[in-house]
Amino acid sequence: MIIVGVGVGPGMLTQEATEAIQGAPVIYGSGRAIELASKYIRCEARKIGNYKTLHLLQGDAVVLSTGDPMFSGLGKFAGEKDKIIPGISSLQVACSRIGVNLTDLAVITAHGRDPAPAKEALVQELRLGKNIFMLPDASLGTNEVAAVLGELKINAQIYACERLGYPDEHISNGDVNAPPIVRSDLYCLMIVR
Repeated sequence: MIIVGVGVGPGMLTQEATEAIQGAPVIYGSGRAIELASKYIRCEARKIGNYKTLHLLQGDAVVLSTGDPMFSGLGKFAGEKDKIIPGISSLQVACSRIGVNLTDLAVITAHGRDPAPAKEALVQELRLGKNIFMLPDASLGTNEVAAVLGELKINAQIYACERLGYPDEHISNGDVNAPPIVRSDLYCLMIVR
């Protein structure tokens, strides 16, 4: 199996990714991933029903992963013999849009997970003085992050980066007292001191 990162939004496929997609005998992915790669798909594309069965796919199958497969993506399902082709992630795009160096960040994901460990990591990294990039969850979003910052008495900018790479991309910012209002389910957060 080849797991290909299709990027966070339209037009963010690497040349290596497009070549793998064009040469694929069969492609699997979410509806969004298939849409992002659609102009390069030359074979049958099937929506993935159960991600935990990816290891059962034929060896030359191409599996599309939004963003980068190794950043909260499908790379976690790769076996020893599988190939992973990186993609442009929301982390990379948010950093370049806001002007934050990747090396200055702690990365946290709460998306699709128990938010308690993510909240603990958020508190720990903030206490260490780090800027934060976070994939939020419905129970750990802008308001909850602002509350944590308030409890820790940390003054920082909170950026909500919505639909990165899409024509309707929107980045808003706020702070502890007025966190940004999010209008989309497809977003990430940056906390910058």
